[in-house]
Amino acid sequence: MNHAELLPRDEAVQLIDATGTLVAADDDYRLPDSTALLTAYRGLVEGRRINDQASALVRQGRLAVYPSSHGQEACQVGAALALRDTDWLFPTYRDSVAVIARGVSPAEAMVLLKGDWHSGYDVREHRVAPQATPLATQLLHAVGFAYAAKQRGEDTVVLALCGDGATSEGDFHEALNFAAVFHVPVVFFVQNNEFAISVPLSRQTAAPSLAHKAIGYGMPGQRVDGNDAAAVLSVLGEAVERARSGGGPTLVEAHTYRMQAHTNADDDTRYREREEVQAWVARDPLTRLRTHLTTSGALTDELEKEIAMGAEEIAAAMRAALNADADLDPEDLFRFVTAERSPQLQEQWHQLRDEIERDALGGDQETRSAGGVR
Repeated sequence: MNHAELLPRDEAVQLIDATGTLVAADDDYRLPDSTALLTAYRGLVEGRRINDQASALVRQGRLAVYPSSHGQEACQVGAALALRDTDWLFPTYRDSVAVIARGVSPAEAMVLLKGDWHSGYDVREHRVAPQATPLATQLLHAVGFAYAAKQRGEDTVVLALCGDGATSEGDFHEALNFAAVFHVPVVFFVQNNEFAISVPLSRQTAAPSLAHKAIGYGMPGQRVDGNDAAAVLSVLGEAVERARSGGGPTLVEAHTYRMQAHTNADDDTRYREREEVQAWVARDPLTRLRTHLTTSGALTDELEKEIAMGAEEIAAAMRAALNADADLDPEDLFRFVTAERSPQLQEQWHQLRDEIERDALGGDQETRSAGGVR
């Protein structure tokens, strides 16, 4: 592959424009069939409902935090659908919708954000790594996993998700460099939503695009309209199959936008104007795909209602699971730190257990005293 073939396009790949209209035929990327697009649309509707419900649960105190991917659902769903059951997904903290689209139950996906456990799902069952909160660390894990799969001769491709802010981390460089040198089957998918918390893209890089960074490592880069679910499916699908056939890693940059604040603890009005946010409403990935599918006749009113009902069932299951108080065992703080508990950890557990027991006895005495006064 010559240097020119490693460079991304000057304009992001787009198959369906913001109005839901098909653009001119693309020589390299084909429009997915209506079945694939309907599956993607179902995922978008469910993803939007998951985002909205999770944000509501934060306000109700049932989730500690929620980094919404509202407006980025095409990237989330596309990442999940581009993979086979034998492949692995390495997500970030903002990728709950992608995790759920891979088959993890919403309740299990929210355990991390509720603060109960680092990960609430079986990573081997779903082939989804734990969601990573530190920026870019999961990229190194993904590359190591893909390298091991290659050494074992497994039919496994790894898709590693990250945001634009992660591209400024050293781990990003190390992951891409290792992946290219050792030609491992991994796809790096950067969801460029314009802001790393409050830091705009212009303060992250001086490169023409984030996808242009790929050539420096000797791998191809590509840009895609991250709000065009059809284009995301096509571009990621090509990159995944390239990796599967021995073609090595690819860097894909999706141009999208974070419609809501970084998390519920963030005030995004301090660093961006409302007019800027509103300008992206017309580019909504859900509306765009719905318009296209309705116009083509693939999406009927009956099917639309069925999909909406399915999304509501998911939201109801989330509410039921997260409104239930967790049955927590304090010893779990020490039980899973190491395979064998050290004397220091054992001593700390005994101290905590004694304090809990004393508190319990004190509560019983207060109850008895209150009863005696009556």
